[in-house]
Amino acid sequence: MIYKMTSPLDLDQLKTFCAIADSKSFTQAAKQVFKTQSAVSMQIKRLEERLKTRLFIRKGRFISLTAEGESLYALARRMLRINAEIMDLFSAGDLAGNIRFGVPDDYAVRLLPIVLSSFQNTHPKITVDVKCMSSEDLLEAMNENRFDLIVFSQGTMNEYGELFRMEKMHWVSSHDAKALNNNPLPIACGPQTCLWRQNAIEGLNRIGKDYRIAYTSSDATSISSAVMAGLAVGVLPQSAIQEGMKIIDNEADLPHLLDAQIAILRASHAYGGIYDALANHIINSMGNLTDKNSQK
Repeated sequence: MIYKMTSPLDLDQLKTFCAIADSKSFTQAAKQVFKTQSAVSMQIKRLEERLKTRLFIRKGRFISLTAEGESLYALARRMLRINAEIMDLFSAGDLAGNIRFGVPDDYAVRLLPIVLSSFQNTHPKITVDVKCMSSEDLLEAMNENRFDLIVFSQGTMNEYGELFRMEKMHWVSSHDAKALNNNPLPIACGPQTCLWRQNAIEGLNRIGKDYRIAYTSSDATSISSAVMAGLAVGVLPQSAIQEGMKIIDNEADLPHLLDAQIAILRASHAYGGIYDALANHIINSMGNLTDKNSQK
């Protein structure tokens, strides 16, 4: 029996596919891969013809992956990573360039100075432009091609990314915990889209605990200030807890909180070279998972 050799997939098509999957927009993806929208559409048409399956569901402006597209996504990301690793293996010279990096301000206060300072010491020719935002704003900015790499809090609404850290979430208050004496319990938290806020509210509702949202801000510093001033209680992962805060998990019948999931998301071009250098440094510095290259 004679088998017909199958030609390999086009990496450029896979890169475009990942850009569309991440941004959920053909228009935004075209900007990211520096192609016209018609060229992007043609690439996806050829990829779908090559694989003999639909990869995207289009309903007006809304775009989502089919089941087959979901299966392809992780494999496509892996192929882009391996391709970049091969290119790096045969490249000469020191790593140099600029990276646009985003991180939630919850982690910026304690972790960012340590992690980036050591990275700059080992990679002096790589400059990192850092912006701190909420995870929701970081994901939106990534979709708009404003970052190369972001660290963000992952959850059911944020399917993509390289999960590299799990952290226990804690209820926190000021040291005197005077906010616990108030009824309903005052809460300081992020906006409605914040996963940690949703985690806390679902837990409080589950046990029937009376509460009120006393302070809302997308700025972690403002939330922390309200907590340390004794005006409200908050929810934070272990690494974001600051001096002046007290863990109150076992007080006032507060509910159990789900662990925080911390992930890295790369733009579709951000593999190999300087991007791997920063991503690997963050994972090695902060990661606590055995499989550090796992993807959802």
